[in-house]
Amino acid sequence: MVAIGSDHGGFELKQRVVRYLEEKGIPCKDMGCYGKESCDYPVYGHAVAKAVARGECEKGIVICTTGIGISISANKVKGVRCALCSDTFSARMTRLHNDANVLALGAGIVGENLALAIVETFLNTEFSGEERHQRRIDLIEK
Repeated sequence: MVAIGSDHGGFELKQRVVRYLEEKGIPCKDMGCYGKESCDYPVYGHAVAKAVARGECEKGIVICTTGIGISISANKVKGVRCALCSDTFSARMTRLHNDANVLALGAGIVGENLALAIVETFLNTEFSGEERHQRRIDLIEK
């Protein structure tokens, strides 16, 4: 299951990503927000990150206007490795090398088509498991 959350700046893109996940048969848990009214991104970044850290969801997706604030918020939760990606190469590499478990997107940075391609790449790329990458992840988690 994929946890997903956004603030008001990422709401429309979040709704599109939710539809995409549903179309692909990927279960998701919408952690909010639920409208375009101004709200605080840390609330939703933390909610998604906590769901991933507790093992309720395998991966997470967080979205705000730039992706920066919500990714910083998600990374405050122990056990979360949230990567802000604006292209499919970064999405692929963060899964292969960093075993990132949360993807951040900037709704004002990437368009809908690119965002969906990034999500697809992130969700369909497995961690390489190479010793050097695991060693580095272990150092991050210390």
